[in-house]
Amino acid sequence: MPVAYQELNIREYRGKRALDLFVGLFGMIVFLILTPFVALGIKLSSKGPVFFTQKRTGRNGKIFTCYKFRTMVVGEKGPDPETGVPDITVRGDNRIFTFGKFLRFTNLDELPQILNVFKGDMSLVGPRPYPVEECTYWNSMFDDFYYRYAVKPGITGFAQVKGYRGGTLNKELIRKRTDYDLIYTQKNSLLFDIKTIILTVTQMVNLRTNGH
Repeated sequence: MPVAYQELNIREYRGKRALDLFVGLFGMIVFLILTPFVALGIKLSSKGPVFFTQKRTGRNGKIFTCYKFRTMVVGEKGPDPETGVPDITVRGDNRIFTFGKFLRFTNLDELPQILNVFKGDMSLVGPRPYPVEECTYWNSMFDDFYYRYAVKPGITGFAQVKGYRGGTLNKELIRKRTDYDLIYTQKNSLLFDIKTIILTVTQMVNLRTNGH
């Protein structure tokens, strides 16, 4: 069954972009202040670059480069060549170094995505962008998964404030996460974004992000 998508009118679209840039400006200031300290922590914990880049699927299926602080040892496995099952990061993954665990727990590893917001690849609020191979995998599992691409992906989203964060191959959990993402596309509005941002900040302050 087709999923309804709430298209923003021009006024709300401009308001959403203004919100992204206005709140994003504060995020950019935090990013610039914290980056030297985060970089030091990463370098002391693991050999390799400070930043991690990955191709992810954005609005209308457009592929873009997503930025994060690196939290894992260098070297990705990639999807299984025989089954196509993607290689994901799970809770307790031994590839995550100690300081990386802190970054993930506090969600500070996502901070560089402020750059994606300013570039226009992402918004502050929207369905989380998955790596390309994960999208391919879940597209084959759910016939409504691609409706997530109707809006820009976000640094945070409705599914995340409901507690659904981190990688998983659990079909039931992804189904629930996708349902929340589709609810967002249906209720897509500037007010919904503001509420989601407030809930996200509250969770971060209370250290209840469920990040891993």
